Amino acid sequence: MLVDPNNPFFNRLWVRLLCVIAPLAWAGVELSNGAIFWAIIFGAAGLYLAYALFIQRGR
Repeated sequence: MLVDPNNPFFNRLWVRLLCVIAPLAWAGVELSNGAIFWAIIFGAAGLYLAYALFIQRGR
């Protein structure tokens, strides 16, 4: 995995939420500017972090 969801850095909920929301928000900014490629890249990063930090972490 690219991110270790069990790292103590991610113990706080607000840190995990920020790590997911920030790239997804930036994907929205890129999409509004017409930069589809970068919107897809940041959207994929945000979705990956959501999976790693909320779904994979629970296992």
